[in-house]
Amino acid sequence: MSDVFSKAKRSEVMALIRSRGNKATELAFMTLLRCHKISGWRRHMPLRLKQTAVETPNGGRWHPFVRPDFVFPEPRVAVFIDGCFWHGCPLHGTKPAGNADFWRAKLEINQARDRFVTKMLRRRKWTVLRIWEHQLRQGDQIMAQVKSRIAAAIGAYS
Repeated sequence: MSDVFSKAKRSEVMALIRSRGNKATELAFMTLLRCHKISGWRRHMPLRLKQTAVETPNGGRWHPFVRPDFVFPEPRVAVFIDGCFWHGCPLHGTKPAGNADFWRAKLEINQARDRFVTKMLRRRKWTVLRIWEHQLRQGDQIMAQVKSRIAAAIGAYS
């Protein structure tokens, strides 16, 4: 079935749809944090990357703020829960066959943004922890990693 909108109108309509976050993965991580009695975190706390917006590889602009999925403000640890599809997991990331050029470019831009955000936060003395969506199934191992990174960050900035 063909689209009832022109390509420009479809783009406009889709741009108005706002993401509501990756609730299932964030809730799973939140449950793990609570089960392991890890406290001191905030969800989606804005962190400044730069003073102004930054040009993207495809000519767009990245906002000067980022909102990690979880932030531990005191030890300065930012945790991102990356979805296997949207962030290009080497184990589970899939590439749609339909409109392949668009999806390849989209996923490459997402990965470039992830690298940029990680680099900028590290320059600002933040510890960045990126966890793949599929790793949440290894709850105890992930929580041990989170605890050790928080402890290392506290030791580094004490």
